[in-house]
Amino acid sequence: MRELHLGHVQRYPLSKVFNILSAHGFEIYKPMKLCWAKPFPQRVSKCINNIAPTRSEFPWTAQGLAPCNSTQSTLLLLRKCKTLNDVNQIHARMITTGFIKNTHLTTKLVASFSSSPCTPLTEFARYIFFKYHAFREKKDPFLWNAIIKTYSHGLDPKEALVMFCLMLDNGVSVDKFSASLVLKACSRLGLIEEGLQIHGLLRKVAFGSDLFLQNCLISLYVRCGYLEFARQLFDKMGIRDSVSYNSMIDGYVKSGNIESARELFDSMPIRERNLISWNSVLNGYAQLKSGLQFAWQIFEKMPERDLISWNSMLHGCVKCGKMDDAQALFDKMPKRDVVSWANMIDGYAKLGRVDIARRLFDEMPKRDVVACNAMMGGYVRNGYSMKALEIFDNMQCELYLHPDDASLVIVLSAIAQLGHIDKGVAIHRYLEKDQFSLNGKHGVALIDMYSKCGSIENAIKVFEQIEDGSVDHWNAMINGLAIHGLGELAFDLLMEMERLSIEPDDITFTGLLNACAHAGLVKEGLLCFELMRRIHKLEPELQHYGCMVDILGRAGHIEAARNLIEDMPMEPNDVIWRTLLSACRNYENLNVGEPVAKHLIGMDSSNSSSYVLLSNMFAGLGMWNDARRVRSMMKERNLKKLPGCSWIELEGVVHEFF
Repeated sequence: MRELHLGHVQRYPLSKVFNILSAHGFEIYKPMKLCWAKPFPQRVSKCINNIAPTRSEFPWTAQGLAPCNSTQSTLLLLRKCKTLNDVNQIHARMITTGFIKNTHLTTKLVASFSSSPCTPLTEFARYIFFKYHAFREKKDPFLWNAIIKTYSHGLDPKEALVMFCLMLDNGVSVDKFSASLVLKACSRLGLIEEGLQIHGLLRKVAFGSDLFLQNCLISLYVRCGYLEFARQLFDKMGIRDSVSYNSMIDGYVKSGNIESARELFDSMPIRERNLISWNSVLNGYAQLKSGLQFAWQIFEKMPERDLISWNSMLHGCVKCGKMDDAQALFDKMPKRDVVSWANMIDGYAKLGRVDIARRLFDEMPKRDVVACNAMMGGYVRNGYSMKALEIFDNMQCELYLHPDDASLVIVLSAIAQLGHIDKGVAIHRYLEKDQFSLNGKHGVALIDMYSKCGSIENAIKVFEQIEDGSVDHWNAMINGLAIHGLGELAFDLLMEMERLSIEPDDITFTGLLNACAHAGLVKEGLLCFELMRRIHKLEPELQHYGCMVDILGRAGHIEAARNLIEDMPMEPNDVIWRTLLSACRNYENLNVGEPVAKHLIGMDSSNSSSYVLLSNMFAGLGMWNDARRVRSMMKERNLKKLPGCSWIELEGVVHEFF
């Protein structure tokens, strides 16, 4: 494996960076950005003409400063700029006074404002850099690094790679800061090929053994999922520090390899262990239900704890459903943040204790979007969707909080449960107005909402608008078609997925089998079941067998359905047996139905639906004494049939009928 890694590094000469950048669709940086695109003399003269009318508002006259006649005063004026027009005026004055040719000023200007939060100042610094410094004979990497840093840490890290290429192409020497910045950009973008090339360059320029850069490389390989490369580099390092160890431990934890993380942690010199190391291992164990006991051991041994430590342990208890332990931890916490409260709210909601979750929500000293999302999600999970909508409305009207991506997905799920299509359309318009991408979870939630609200046409429209949909979008559309009994269209979508090389997953086949069941497509259902196993190598799970029993049962193939249940590799649950019993009632098959009903009553004697199905089957066959006997059993055991309910929306209000 080591030979593979070294060969990988040496195989990519840096000249290939440009080819790879082109393959990723990157454009070589054009120094004249849009705001500097006008012909230079015309822009300057316009700015100079604008100075006079705005002089009383401009910073230098208000404070009695001499305009642009020293580095200090110019930088002070620029710091006070708020708009592009302000920057343009100072730039024009610098040109007319000739001060723009002062190398000391322009150097300070680029260094000071290349990372400014004010966009016009950042663009101005970049322009000055390209106009007066980038292509000078003196090849100093200092200002190049300043510009690369703005991109590496900013919103457009791919530009850092382009700048790095231009820097090399211009003959500027790479130092360790240049390399660290471009490695950070590669890490953020997940560009392993470019990272390997830069690793090769570092070996050639004798930076390969620099501890700081080796740590950057480990971080890159870990983030890109190349843990073996990271470990090879780690093992070869002559000197390691806490950053080296923590990066590797964190990589193992995030990949689910907690044993390797613990092994490395145990071998770590005591002097290098810090709170980050302890928290990484603690979090790794807390994420696993089987690791909670080890998480407790780590937590007790920690020499110090911070809020992250407490929240990790709290999350582990919540995830395992141990709310008594979670509550005890929560009560002992020296300090709590919104994550602590949200964990507790989520934990109680998952156990159905919505009352306690709401009490905690109301007790919070300050609520934010995360807490509101936890409470809304708890309500939706437990069927209180109207309460979730109330929280959503309260977020905006009373708490003045802006809903985030998760808020919108949760509220669309609540709307889908209620069939409140007018509210769903309003959320859809909100998404369009704020230009949310439908390529992610929002598109999936919209398709699901429209399907469950009865508007399959709008669901299809949303699906067709999505240009680069994931398997989740296809699954949502297939499930929507299944709800509406459009099995043939759902099957056509599977064929289209095959054509586009989109690999279906287990959820895809659950939707397809449901669609076939609702549409009575027995042959297509059997074909999907075989495709799943033989072509896509997916082992059917409990829900897939349940769908197949439903398909066969609806078509009257009672014996085939029973044989399928008997051949299942796992234990069938009560839902599957009840599906078969329902089919027996529909087709008056007492020979299979009566033993199935007795088996169901033996599994759960408190579930009224099994008694009702058996009683109805007896009644359908004219066996009134047996039907009365079953009803008497229900009465003796104080069991009542759960009433069904329906919803209808009239003039924006959802009405419920039982």
